[in-house]
Amino acid sequence: MKTIFLAFFLFVFSSPSITEIRKLYADANNSESNAKEFAAKLNEVSKEDNKILVAYKGASLAILSKLEKKVSDKSKKFKEGSSLIEYAVANEPNAIEIRMIRLSIQENVPKIVNYRGNKKEDKKFLLDHYKEQTGTLRTYIGDFISQSKSFTATEKQSIK
Repeated sequence: MKTIFLAFFLFVFSSPSITEIRKLYADANNSESNAKEFAAKLNEVSKEDNKILVAYKGASLAILSKLEKKVSDKSKKFKEGSSLIEYAVANEPNAIEIRMIRLSIQENVPKIVNYRGNKKEDKKFLLDHYKEQTGTLRTYIGDFISQSKSFTATEKQSIK
């Protein structure tokens, strides 16, 4: 009985809330300390966890890769992050938030990284499924679209 309680306790208190993660993600690119705080919250997330959290962990590694000094370390960390994002997409292809995460990373990486191949697909997915969303997720996705460089002014207007 103690083992079950301990496992439940660890699960409840070790898993970050999606609301908290969304707030941290929005600010992760603003400073090194924000990027590190965001990554630290996701440190214990594994592939077995909620796939949205897996995608955010991948995004955190991609963001942290910019802070690495050596090119080989940057590349290794970015590949680890992008592979987690792709894993999440493969396992939850209809999750709009995961598609938004991938698009946000792909639109902000240098062309030389060669991780930009899903921008049109994810943009279309977000536009096609935005109106199906409700509550805070709809607001969150809408805020992303409004500031994203991937969407035209007309497309941004269409979600209002």
